[in-house]
Amino acid sequence: MTEDQIAIARDCHAAAAENRLAFPDILGRLGAAGFEGYLVDYRSGSARYYLTSGAGTDCAGPAQQVAPGFDAAALIAAIRDAQAQAPGYTYAAFSARAAAAGCAGYLVSLPGRRVLYFARSGETHVEHFPA
Repeated sequence: MTEDQIAIARDCHAAAAENRLAFPDILGRLGAAGFEGYLVDYRSGSARYYLTSGAGTDCAGPAQQVAPGFDAAALIAAIRDAQAQAPGYTYAAFSARAAAAGCAGYLVSLPGRRVLYFARSGETHVEHFPA
């Protein structure tokens, strides 16, 4: 992994937290830099960005208290608000809503064009990228 790729991953991570870039723009930057996806773990506050080679780099963020039960409807509502860039949307608020809905983290797959959200129980919700 090059220093430029590490810098791009860290900037994309910061851009989400600072609401500087929308999710599709972040995916575009990561894909152009050779990344195939990333994994966010709300409980540890960590994110790991992976290249197609399997190499990765870590970024830290705030840990979230994840609810024990999984409320898929509440998670989907948070996702829809994020997709619509609803008034007052922030990534921090989305993450708090997702964790309150029992989402422990998510895996973004650029080649699979989807996000896999997962609960502490192993329950999942798959969200496909728009066409």
